[in-house]
Amino acid sequence: MKDLNRGSLLEELYELIRSIPIGRVSGYGDLGKSLSRPVSGLLVGRWVANCPSDLPWWRVVGADGRMPVWKRDPNLETIQRDRLIEEGVEFVDEKVDMARFRFAP
Repeated sequence: MKDLNRGSLLEELYELIRSIPIGRVSGYGDLGKSLSRPVSGLLVGRWVANCPSDLPWWRVVGADGRMPVWKRDPNLETIQRDRLIEEGVEFVDEKVDMARFRFAP
């Protein structure tokens, strides 16, 4: 039963990520708090790291606008940054300008 609950939370998370509009971002913690059974941003980060490839994972960033995907692979940070810039997201001091681009699901 535990796996079923995790699976339904994952699907719920994936739907939240799909709902982030082009040109906006959400924090890991924001997404975790928005689930029907809230989880930590750390857990959301682990789930996003293994999400389906068709999910716009690049729209999920740290609460402060940083992109911690570099910890897994520095190339992912470059990909994420490039995709966000293509969508019109702006950066201040190497971080997403969360005051302007944060989307709260």
